[in-house]
Parts: sequence; C-alpha cells; structure tokens
Amino acid sequence: MTSEGSEGHFIVFEGGEGAGKSLLATRLARRLEAAGLHTIEVREPGGTPAGEQARELLGQSLTPWAEAFAFLLARSELVSRVIKPALEGGATVLCDRFRASTVAYQGYGRGLDLKRLAEANASATQGLTPDLTIYLDLPPEVGLQRKQGERGGPATGREGLAFHERVREGYRQQLAQAPEGTWLEIDATQAPEAVEAAAWEAIAQLLGIATGE
Repeated sequence: MTSEGSEGHFIVFEGGEGAGKSLLATRLARRLEAAGLHTIEVREPGGTPAGEQARELLGQSLTPWAEAFAFLLARSELVSRVIKPALEGGATVLCDRFRASTVAYQGYGRGLDLKRLAEANASATQGLTPDLTIYLDLPPEVGLQRKQGERGGPATGREGLAFHERVREGYRQQLAQAPEGTWLEIDATQAPEAVEAAAWEAIAQLLGIATGE
C-alpha cells in the first residue's frame, strides 16, 4: 500500500504492448476529477526532466541491466519528485506502469535475476507499492498488431512475439502471487467501454465513490 501516513491513493495500470493502459488512465482521471477528487496522471518512464531523458535513452539498444537501471532511474525521480509529494497532499495518483513492468519486461522478458531486480526496484520506489494494480491482459500477438506502425518509446516495445509472451507470463505470475484485493485483471480484448466500466467499479469501491449510474 502507499507509504505510512499517506492520505492519497496510488493506482497503477499494467499490461503488455497495445493493452490500452494510457487511454484507460486518461479516461479514469477525467472521471475522478469530475467526482471532485484531485487526480494526477503520470507515466513511466517520464514525468520529470530526468525521466523524459531516460525515455529517450531507452529507445536505444541497451544491455539488459543498463536498460533496467535506466527505467529505475526514471522511477526513482518520479517517486521522489511527483508521486510521493502528491500522495502526501491527498491526491489520487494514476500511474501508467510501475515496478511490475520491470519484473515482467526485464525479469521475465530479458531474463534478469528476479531477486536482484526486486531489491533494486524496492530501492528505487522507496518501498512504495500501489493501493491497486489494474492489469489489462491481452494476447501479445493482438497487442503487437495494435501497435504496428507506431514509432518511438522504449526498445522493449519493438521486440518479437516470444519476448512479449514471456512478459505476459511475468505479469500472470505476479498476479497469481499478489495479495488478495491488490490486483484486478481485466480482459483487454473487450470493447474499451467494458474495460473502463470494470476498472471504474474497482476504483470507485477503493475510494468510496457512489456509482449509481
């Protein structure tokens, strides 16, 4: 959960390529603002000057550990400069990717040692964990087809099908091991409206928002 004494809520969106995380986070941020909640939307890597520079760097071909540390650099800056201050101020923070992405992509996808990666992740996040992780599950072949023709972004998005199948397995392993109530899995092959409705129901329950729509 969010750090002790925090008044805000931290919600993370996870999933493979083309799962629709960014669009979902933006739509939900609007709904939360309409409900009167101060909401901050951030993405990884990015959200700070150093994080945006790391994003540019990650478009290059890096060695696996260099890639992991570039993501962790961006995450450490984002947590310290944006996420933790926002939570301490009572905001609801919506984050497009967080530590589970590193486990899935660099751990399962690249094959880095999971224990060492977890230790580095814990340092970068200062122990911060989401109140809720919304995982959008999508067959990798579908996601890659959705992303076909897009440019920019981290080099991981341009890897082949086998890599992204390992990433999906990494997410599913984390989902299976997560404490009850901390992860929500949504079938991202559904229409965007159905995905949004499922996510909104979970967020509204977490935040105590009435949903008499």
